[in-house]
Amino acid sequence: MSAQNSPAKSMRTPLARVRSLGASHSGTSDFWRQRLTAVAMTLLILPVIVIVLMLIGSNQAGAKLILGSLPIAIILLLFIVASAWHMKIGMQVVIEDYVHNEKLKLAGIMANNFFSFAVALASIYALLKLSSGV
Repeated sequence: MSAQNSPAKSMRTPLARVRSLGASHSGTSDFWRQRLTAVAMTLLILPVIVIVLMLIGSNQAGAKLILGSLPIAIILLLFIVASAWHMKIGMQVVIEDYVHNEKLKLAGIMANNFFSFAVALASIYALLKLSSGV
């Protein structure tokens, strides 16, 4: 048996070695998803700022005209989704790291998921409503 596979040399449980999961039980997937959403938001922030500047001083008809453009709506939708997902992951990491009571941690994660989803849904609804003029 090699030293790499020796149970005496590893502090990970056999199940954790098989699943490749760390102490948080989610491996590095949240880490990479948060980096991915950060890159997406970084790439989208300049177009979003330009769109917001275009909307300044517009009435509802002007906003409908600007937001009714398919490329602009897609940019804003992508930014909303990336932001909400990034927010969800970031808050979840904070809750998992700093809330030590398991029941409070579960409640916090559930509230975080609900809040992030509600923010994304409300933002997408507002964008669709403004862009369609309904």
